[in-house]
Amino acid sequence: MVGVFFHAVYRILVVTAVLFRWYNRNMEGEVFLSKIPVIVIVGPTAVGKTALSIEMAQVFNGEIISGDSMQVYRGLDIGTAKVIDDEMAGIPHYLIDIREPSEPYDVSEFKQETHRLIRQIWQAGKVPFLVGGTGLYVQSVLYDYTFSEVESDMAYRDSLAEMPSAVLLEMLREVDPQSAEKLHENNPRRIIRALEVYHLSGKKFSELQNQEQQSSEFEPLLIGLDRDRAELYERINLRVDIMMNQGLLEEARKLYDTGFRDVPAARGIGYKELFTYFDGVMSLDESVELLKRNSRRFAKRQLTWFRNRLDVTWFDTKEAGVKDAVAIEIRQFLVTNQVF
Repeated sequence: MVGVFFHAVYRILVVTAVLFRWYNRNMEGEVFLSKIPVIVIVGPTAVGKTALSIEMAQVFNGEIISGDSMQVYRGLDIGTAKVIDDEMAGIPHYLIDIREPSEPYDVSEFKQETHRLIRQIWQAGKVPFLVGGTGLYVQSVLYDYTFSEVESDMAYRDSLAEMPSAVLLEMLREVDPQSAEKLHENNPRRIIRALEVYHLSGKKFSELQNQEQQSSEFEPLLIGLDRDRAELYERINLRVDIMMNQGLLEEARKLYDTGFRDVPAARGIGYKELFTYFDGVMSLDESVELLKRNSRRFAKRQLTWFRNRLDVTWFDTKEAGVKDAVAIEIRQFLVTNQVF
């Protein structure tokens, strides 16, 4: 009972402090911080990012921006593990259900919209949270990419679009093996962009990525969630089984029936695997096993990305007291940045 009381008092103090800063900044025109603090929570699929981020947003008066490239699409709910209203606990969530599966959406659009939302949340007296597992999207918000300044050559791009993805990947491997190693045949759009950048600038896509600089506007706290690899893989397998019971097959069938096959939404994990069943290439059991395998491999790639490219403080979600440890980390960060 005493713990609940102090938790409530603590949350009131956080809210009051943030609102006080907002009042001073807007009424007196005084800016206390040179950068906006942003709480960033990342990690592999099925590790528990959604639940923990909602709890932290409740404690620290936050609002959540989704950092998942697939959750932007309407109707792709089960396969993307999209948060539902009952789970949100009254915390506003952004960049969910903002595009039709047939509509394109890329990292530059995400970066622009997320920057706007971070400013909006902060000006409203709230703490912005960025939560997701799409490494490139999260990284784009925190760093200024120089390759975004390279213009486009639509004629060159269209000529590449007529080639098989495997051929494109081999072309990229000849000029930029580092980028080719990170990209997959199922992502021809990114392969074409890497080739286009090299074609226009003579510079490797991977080198331009490494020339990034941290945004001068935001001060991020990067929190990573992880757990024992075997346990994580068990959670992923179980999650796929739960998704199938919830109606993932029917959800994937609706997307399949639209006829849109060469769009990012149709290439997402959870959908492309079940398309093999609809095409008669695999049995249902085989396609589900393929989905589990691809999800496990995706989780491994996510961890590799975050560990190699971002300065993340990691927490084991199985450890006792992990929520308290994360809360202490966030509180210290906010204190350091004079939020309260």
